[in-house]
Amino acid sequence: MPEKKIRVLIAKPGLDGHDRGAKIIARALRDAGMEVVYTGLRQTPEMIASAAVQEDVDVIGLSILSGAHNTICPQLMKLLHEKGMNDVTVLVGGIIPEADIPALKQSGIAEIFLPGTSTQDIVDFIHKRVA
Repeated sequence: MPEKKIRVLIAKPGLDGHDRGAKIIARALRDAGMEVVYTGLRQTPEMIASAAVQEDVDVIGLSILSGAHNTICPQLMKLLHEKGMNDVTVLVGGIIPEADIPALKQSGIAEIFLPGTSTQDIVDFIHKRVA
């Protein structure tokens, strides 16, 4: 039986209009053999949680540049918990102040990737976490 591919949902929550980084990550994860679903711009936490359930993903990657991470991330984690998706790994990439990282991790975010992180570091993290 072939090895099950890691399924990743990449989402751009909030009113952010810039998705180049999200698309670069999506391509890097695909190139690494993962199945990637990209939801597009302006996703609400509800839309992201529903898509994660429908697509039965292992990982959710959020790209947030808008500064709304302190609202969006805990909201999403609560929705995932309510939907029974407690084993999904949630990653955040974007412009996140160092001071906000501990609270995000406490809310259940597995890792935060700041600008300049190599795509290989993200691929490696997912392989270690989901293997």
